[in-house]
Amino acid sequence: MKIDPQKPADLSAQIAQAIRDAIVSGQLIVDERLPSEAELAEQFQVSRPTVREALKRLAAQSLIRTQRGATGGAFVNRLSFEDAYSQQITTSTLLLSMNAVRFDTACEARYALERACAPLSATRRTADQLATMRAEIFRQAQPGLTDEAFCASDVAFHRALVDGADNPVLSYQLAGAVEAMQPLMNMITFTARSREAIIAYHTKIADALEAKDAETVDFALVELETYTRQLAQDVAERKRKPA
Repeated sequence: MKIDPQKPADLSAQIAQAIRDAIVSGQLIVDERLPSEAELAEQFQVSRPTVREALKRLAAQSLIRTQRGATGGAFVNRLSFEDAYSQQITTSTLLLSMNAVRFDTACEARYALERACAPLSATRRTADQLATMRAEIFRQAQPGLTDEAFCASDVAFHRALVDGADNPVLSYQLAGAVEAMQPLMNMITFTARSREAIIAYHTKIADALEAKDAETVDFALVELETYTRQLAQDVAERKRKPA
């Protein structure tokens, strides 16, 4: 593991990247103890506080864990898909907001990814996942539900649909699509959408999943995408009209 002291990048960031690369390449394996702070400081020719900052960066990404005591130290962590969800969601949210991604672009990506799960979910969804979707539909129909709560329920419904594919790689990849893109889309369309229409689409999807009818699930998602795009257009047109 090496760094370049002449590079302008923060030395602690370089050290964190070097250790991260060693973990990814298999040079450092899961549960392996990293060299001590003093040893790392000597290896990279930096101060111990710089090494400590690098280790903090890695711990924040769940790549390492620290243990106290005589047998303690920093160890390579076993990163789970669930642990990585929040990073995926945060990264997707930042990318969408910082790069001003067009609504149609985000909508197209999100539904294309979700539709990829439809045939798998139709055959693999569990009774618990189906029950979650039914519970969210019931929740969405409650008259006193706030827009924020409706949005959260909307996300939970589609999260269950995605997880029904029983593919952790897909679930991880779609964490950004469902839990980052969807709330942003809801923010744009919530003033124009009909809750009854959304509930009807959700019910159609849940019914098709229960019947293991992948074709109808796909068709309902296409309908929901079309409806969502139209809502965004309606909102944009209203904003363009003079008061």
